[in-house]
Amino acid sequence: MSSSQNTLSGNVRRAPIVAALLIGAFVAILNQTLISVALPKMMNDLNIDANVAQWLSTGFMLVNGVLIPVTAFLIARFSTRKLFISAMIIFSLGTLLCAIAPSFSILLIGRLIQAAGAGIMMPLMMVVILNISPIERRGRAMGTLGIAMGFAPAIGPTLSGYIVQNHDWRVLFWIILPISIISVIIGAIFLKNVTEQSKPKLDIPSIILSTLGFGGLLYGFSDAGTSGWGSITVLSTLIVGTIALILFIVRRYDIAADLFAKYSRFFAAPIR
Repeated sequence: MSSSQNTLSGNVRRAPIVAALLIGAFVAILNQTLISVALPKMMNDLNIDANVAQWLSTGFMLVNGVLIPVTAFLIARFSTRKLFISAMIIFSLGTLLCAIAPSFSILLIGRLIQAAGAGIMMPLMMVVILNISPIERRGRAMGTLGIAMGFAPAIGPTLSGYIVQNHDWRVLFWIILPISIISVIIGAIFLKNVTEQSKPKLDIPSIILSTLGFGGLLYGFSDAGTSGWGSITVLSTLIVGTIALILFIVRRYDIAADLFAKYSRFFAAPIR
């Protein structure tokens, strides 16, 4: 750890920052586990079949998978505070849209907006916690993070089952909305910038390849349970995703090799 990072981890108030991040992680994961149990009720209310309803989960995972690699660029380009608040506001807007959705199409749009916020927030949360924690406390910090990531799936199905049996499924989103707003408020008050800003160049071909790769594989594996492994759609998306992911790995390897060759003199140990 550099001296600047040591100073940073010693000066910031870690407790409120971790609280804001944990609340954000908790609602993002809880949001996903609540939906899985409520799908049958949504199918009846919105008059849709299982193949269409599954897009509420598949679409969420697709957007999540596409945005997670891009988040590395966003973390380097924007401040921690702005990025976290923006991600949680996006997530909250998506949650509100889901809560008031009169039809399946509006509900799906809300879910995709939720996924955009969650896809940015989850990698950002890990980066921030590692940056504000001294080396000797990083294990404890990641364990604390694991509590939120494990607790939400544990209570999600039970809570969702109780709500959909006694209330409208939209109540699920009305429960999540105030918690996400609280996370935005705490982040706006206490969150500080804990990463160094730079102006990295956005590699558009890599984004396209990663989107096709991760998106194709996610969609193929998700749709295989419904359409079957022999489906033309499943096979084509898996093939396209695999090829795109291989090209993405090759491209990033070539870029990393060029950077290493360019800056290797800075890492070379002096000859004695």
